[in-house]
Amino acid sequence: MADTCGQVLLGSGLTVLSHPLMYIKVLVQVGHEPLPPSLGRNLFGRQVYQLPGLFAYAKHIIKIDGKVGLFNGLAPRLCAGTIGTLVHSSVLQRCQDAGKYEVSRTSQKAEEGSLQHVVNETTKEMIARSCATIVTHPFHVITLRCMVQFIGRETKYSGVFDSIVTVYKNEGVLGFFAGLIPRLLGDILSLWICNMLAHLVNTYAIDDSMSHTGEIKNCAQAGTGFFASMLTYPFVLVSNLMAVNDCGLAGGLPPYASIYPTWVDCWRHLSLEGNMSRGNSLFFRKLPVGKTYAIDQKRFF
Repeated sequence: MADTCGQVLLGSGLTVLSHPLMYIKVLVQVGHEPLPPSLGRNLFGRQVYQLPGLFAYAKHIIKIDGKVGLFNGLAPRLCAGTIGTLVHSSVLQRCQDAGKYEVSRTSQKAEEGSLQHVVNETTKEMIARSCATIVTHPFHVITLRCMVQFIGRETKYSGVFDSIVTVYKNEGVLGFFAGLIPRLLGDILSLWICNMLAHLVNTYAIDDSMSHTGEIKNCAQAGTGFFASMLTYPFVLVSNLMAVNDCGLAGGLPPYASIYPTWVDCWRHLSLEGNMSRGNSLFFRKLPVGKTYAIDQKRFF
């Protein structure tokens, strides 16, 4: 119990610190570009037009809403983090207990570090994460909609409880789970890719006789996690767009977004436009040639 409380407190602190970053990322994912591009240089020294980065975007938000404005949507996100940690811990513990019972019944235990052990542990983690994601997704939807209100200056989603009532009145129960499927798929794929790649690296690329083996394995785990998150980023983007799609906010309607019947349609549309990585980077944001942006409707070449 003490470990769970510690995880909740640590997670809450990290959530508060990282919230402005997520806020800006969501606005970029939706396609909100309120600032004109500027002429800069890329890594090779060539002059290119670049879209405003993290700090310029943050200054724009502060100018309009003050520093407090960087924390729009924080309350429902904290709720999601706290509930998610509790659910994840509880489900994972049950899976671990079930695994111990199965081992005692069959007297067969997978050797630690073996492929079977990695598969067993990843399966347990997948179940725990999926349960936490499903339970907390309504708060995730509210968080995103509170953020996207910045675009049209709406106040439709003003608090956790009021937002719950608003979603239920307008969309029913299904509204709380908008964008859930691509989010689940992305989480599951990311977890399996990360753990399988880490197992391959630890087994075939790292020798246990090497010095600092533990640190190297931790770095390998972090590296494979980053690689997996890059591969599955389109699922995150599509999930967030579907969560605000046609919800009555300016950020979920044309010209920012088309009205997507399903998340597959959203995926296809982004793919055709070449926007599958939109919002993946908040620095060095190169201006795509010929793109039209929703705020000023100008084309930059």
